Amino acid sequence: MAGETRTIRTEALARVEGEGALHLKLKDGRAEEVRLAIYEAPRFFEGLLRGRRFDEAPDITARICGICPVAYQTSAMLAMEDAAGVEVPPALRDLRRLLYCGEWLQSHALHVVLLHAPDFFDLDDGFALAERHGDVVRRGLDIKRVGNAIMEVVGGRAVHPVNPRVGGFYRVPTRAELAPLRPQVEEARKAALATLAWTATLPIPELERHVAFLAVHDPDGYAIDRGTLHASTGAVFTAGEWDDHVVERQVPHSTALHATLDGASPYLTGPLARWALNGHQLPGWLQDAAAEAGLARPCRNPFASIQVRAAEMAWAADEALRLIDAYETPAAPVVDAQPRDAVGYGVSEAPRGALHHGYAVDGEGLITRARIVPPTSQNQAAIEADIRATAEANVALDDAALSWRCEQAIRNHDPCISCSAHFLNLTVERG
Repeated sequence: MAGETRTIRTEALARVEGEGALHLKLKDGRAEEVRLAIYEAPRFFEGLLRGRRFDEAPDITARICGICPVAYQTSAMLAMEDAAGVEVPPALRDLRRLLYCGEWLQSHALHVVLLHAPDFFDLDDGFALAERHGDVVRRGLDIKRVGNAIMEVVGGRAVHPVNPRVGGFYRVPTRAELAPLRPQVEEARKAALATLAWTATLPIPELERHVAFLAVHDPDGYAIDRGTLHASTGAVFTAGEWDDHVVERQVPHSTALHATLDGASPYLTGPLARWALNGHQLPGWLQDAAAEAGLARPCRNPFASIQVRAAEMAWAADEALRLIDAYETPAAPVVDAQPRDAVGYGVSEAPRGALHHGYAVDGEGLITRARIVPPTSQNQAAIEADIRATAEANVALDDAALSWRCEQAIRNHDPCISCSAHFLNLTVERG
C-alpha cells in the first residue's frame, strides 16, 4: 500500500559474546533503515592479554567462545609461533588439524540441526523438530558427540581444551588412544552425508546475494588450520598483511566494527565463502553428493548455507579419518618457542569464517598489543545487507511471517548467537 510504513524492532537478541538489537523500517516496500545494533558488554580480552606471557594467549583466548575455542587457540598459537620464529613440524600440525576437525563437527552439527533447521519448518526449537524429524536430530546429536570425543582425546576436554600450546601440545596421544575414535568418525561421516541429502528436502527460500567472499586458502588441502587469505575479488594476502586489506570502521548504532575488503563493499566470510573459493578441493564424491542435494557452486543464497555446513561435516569426518589412519606418534609433543621482541600474526578458518589474531611481544615474552578480529564482526555489514534484501523480497508477508524470515536471515550465518529458540523479541509498529 502506498505510503505504508512498517517498523520491525527488537530490543535485545541473546548472543554468546554479547547482546544486540535489530531495527527495520519499511516504506512503500523498500527498506529505509536497517540496523543490526550490537551492543556487546565489554569483555576486554585484548586488554586482558596485555602484560600476560605470550604462551598464555591460547588458553585465555579459548574462553572467548565455548563453541569454537579451538579456532581461537589455533589463531593465537599461529601468531605466537610467527612472533617467535618457529614452525611446528607436520606431525604436530596434523594433530592440530584433527582437533580442529572435531570442533567443526560439533559446531556445524549444533547449528545445522538445533539452531537452523527448525526455521525451515516454522518451528520454535530443536525439540519441536525432534518430534517431527527425530531421526535427523538424533543424527545431528551423534555427529556432535563424535566431534566432542575427538576434542576430548586430542585436546584434553571438549570445551576450552587444555592440551594445545604454543609450539604443539602438552601431551600427544598414542595410536591406541586414537583407534577407538575411528568407528565413531566413520559413522559420523555417514550421518553427515545423510544430513546433506536431507537438506535437499528443505523449503529453502530463494535469495541471490552478490557480495565479496573471503576465506583462508591452503594449496595442500581444504583450509582450516592454516593458509593465506584469498578473496573473490582476486586479492591474495597473508595474515601479516591483514590490515592492508581489511578495513574496519565504527558505526553509530553498533559497538561491533563493520568491515570492508580493500575499502570496498561489505564482504562475507564463512561457509559460502569457503564453498566458493575452496570447494574444488573437496573430494569428488562429496562434490557429487552436494550437487545431488541441489547445492550449486558457487552458492550465493545465504539460506542454503545449511547445505554447505552439512557438506563440511562430511568433509571434516572424512579428513579426521585420514588423519587418524596416517597418525604416527610425534617424536616430541612440542617445539621450543622462545620469546623475542617481535610481532606475529595468525589466521585460521573457524566454523563461522576467517579468524585473525595479531600480537606484539617484548623481549621478556610479555604481550604488549593484541588484536582479534572474529568472523561474526566481519560479517555484520553483510548480514545487515541480507536483512534488507530479505525484507524487500518478502514485503508481502504479514508482520509475524516477515519477522520470522528476518530472524532466519540472521541465523543463516550462525553469528555466535544463542538462538536455540526465538533469539529476537519483535514488536511491529505500523504507520
